[in-house]
Amino acid sequence: MTRYLAERLLAVVPTLLALTLVAFVLTTAARGDPALEALQQAGDTPTPETLAVYRKQLGLDQPFPVRYARWVQGAVQGDLGKSYLSRRPVARVIGERVRATLILGTSALALSTVVGVGLGTLFAMRRDTWLDQAGRLFTLVFASVPSFWMAIALIVLFGEKLRLLPVAGFGVDRHLVLPTVALALGPSASLMRLTRARMLEVMGQDHVRTARAKGLGGGVVARRHVLRNAAVPIASILGLRFGHILAGAIIVESIFAWPGMGSVVLTAISGRDLPVIGGYVLIARLLFIGANLVVDVSYVLLDPRIRLGARGGTA
Repeated sequence: MTRYLAERLLAVVPTLLALTLVAFVLTTAARGDPALEALQQAGDTPTPETLAVYRKQLGLDQPFPVRYARWVQGAVQGDLGKSYLSRRPVARVIGERVRATLILGTSALALSTVVGVGLGTLFAMRRDTWLDQAGRLFTLVFASVPSFWMAIALIVLFGEKLRLLPVAGFGVDRHLVLPTVALALGPSASLMRLTRARMLEVMGQDHVRTARAKGLGGGVVARRHVLRNAAVPIASILGLRFGHILAGAIIVESIFAWPGMGSVVLTAISGRDLPVIGGYVLIARLLFIGANLVVDVSYVLLDPRIRLGARGGTA
């Protein structure tokens, strides 16, 4: 197990480097001057002399490969550099917001898992009934709705019309409800479809028919024989859904004034704050990798037939 995890971590290093390189290339190719943006936001009058001095302080006078290599070298040592705009360490700027994003992301993932797996199982057990038909229509609609549109609709309905829930601010209480629902509805809808399809596939297998022939009830068959065998592909999609939730959280956090990493990265993009953008890409990718490692390890618990081999495969 230890060797497998080590190999998985080493395998993602090239992906991390490629992602940070793409982020730096895109921001460098964009119009504007980071030094000019930083001086203007600081209230200083940019002149050619001050721009030249500030660009040298930021290291912007160096070629792109040199700047990128220095950033990667510092990131390996835990130093993500300093923000061009605030001049604060990037690790501290993003670190202050990671907790809020993790709270929102894990809450949305948990809600989407409970709703998606629960309703998907129910729809499969009531196949071709009016409930199943309504559920398929529900999943089709909500899987197609962007999270930011859902966030606005929830604000209008529950914030302005019904005045039941707060629409802005941070708190592990009523403030968490609307942004969590906005992020969870889309993933839960697609998870319902996957769960239903996988459940129906397993329900047609011989061991399920044998269990029913023994007189076991439908609930027992669903839990012990159907859902257990359908759990591995469902768990696989959860790791991917966590990445989608993190991506959607950038806009949703801004809509609900949630103090997560979303507002930080949006400010960095508008101000071309390259160290913050690179730091966000790195940290978000590490969170995504961590979630998928948890999913990989869970395979053994969900299906004892699976053994993680030294080459990262199954046997």
